[in-house]
Amino acid sequence: MAAFTVTDEQVAQFNDDGYLIVENLFNEQETELLLNISTHDQEKCDTVEAVYDMDGKAAKLWYTSEIKDDIYTAICQSRRIACTMDTLLGDEIYLYHYKMIVKEPKVGGAWEWHQDYGYWYDRSLYPDMASCVIAVDRASKENGCLQVIKGSHKIGRINHGTFGTQTGADPERVEQILQHLELVHCEMSPGTALFFHANLLHRSDANTSELPRWSLICCYSTKHNPTEEMEGQPCYSPMERWDDDRVAEIGQRQWESMKSI
Repeated sequence: MAAFTVTDEQVAQFNDDGYLIVENLFNEQETELLLNISTHDQEKCDTVEAVYDMDGKAAKLWYTSEIKDDIYTAICQSRRIACTMDTLLGDEIYLYHYKMIVKEPKVGGAWEWHQDYGYWYDRSLYPDMASCVIAVDRASKENGCLQVIKGSHKIGRINHGTFGTQTGADPERVEQILQHLELVHCEMSPGTALFFHANLLHRSDANTSELPRWSLICCYSTKHNPTEEMEGQPCYSPMERWDDDRVAEIGQRQWESMKSI
């Protein structure tokens, strides 16, 4: 496939809005491999955590910063993501961690309004961080797609507290922000990617549909950002940039190996 290169116009959009959607960043073959591997990955299933919203519904996730010869690492370190992040954040980036979010049909819980830097503030000096969420299957309003408040990254960090078992932004402050800034539902087809700044306010509704919603989220920090080392969320070390064709190559090998077990 043709290499993706972020344009000056897209960089300006990211800086203005706090996010950038890139349709079909990953093709059908790559996305199908990611879905097949993720849904059959017993090693990752054994580490799944349930996170409850204020209605007691659970979203499930696993997360790690482990670098392996697998499809997750091939995606996180792919040039189409890593080089784009370098440009969007204006510095060399490295992988902070990556995670899979799973919302099961009818029962998958919501995520409350939050900023990722609201989670990372105590361990990172600057909010010069960002994430890329990849739709593994279709994300719609019905199955709880990501919602963002356009331009909210410019407000700065907001106080966060505990809601359910989640860390969330101050609801009164969020309500004030929503009176002035636009709420956007980010419906995404499989393979579409959304790059977003660590201070962008975002949330998602519970999954009320008959269809699951799987999302791989790759999180990055910048070289100049002093970050406290902790398990699963490392400080800076140089990150390799892998050629984009390794996603399908490694994914196919991994999937064939899983099917033979």
